[in-house]
Amino acid sequence: MEKENWVNQAEQALDYGVMGILILMSIVALWLFIERMMFYKSIRLDDYESRDLLELDLSDNLSTISAIGANAPYVGLLGTVLGIMITFYTLGDVGAVDAKKIMVGLALALKATALGLIVAIPAISFYTIALRKMERIIAHFDADNEKS
Repeated sequence: MEKENWVNQAEQALDYGVMGILILMSIVALWLFIERMMFYKSIRLDDYESRDLLELDLSDNLSTISAIGANAPYVGLLGTVLGIMITFYTLGDVGAVDAKKIMVGLALALKATALGLIVAIPAISFYTIALRKMERIIAHFDADNEKS
């Protein structure tokens, strides 16, 4: 009974822990992307005398979006590994091989990887879009300064 309780707690930790982290990562990435797009729309190039200062302001939070996109698959993979470990532990503890339990356990474990990819793909897209927008703003700044 105590081992069964431990397995249930581990499964819940996997579901709420890993999945919660991935959902939080996706919300943060989306929020930062929206913040960057709003900032890029409101920027006034006349307020900047130096290209470096402009670049510093434009690049705020881009590394966080990139880090989320790069690390979300690893968080998902961690969830998958933990889920597979729990499945094998349960099978080893019971001593009998039940194909249904194995398939259900592995399917539940793989959902963490799927969610990690679902978080990573948009985050990398957000980063790429924001980076391109930043490059365009800097190019406009450089062009305006050449005219002066």
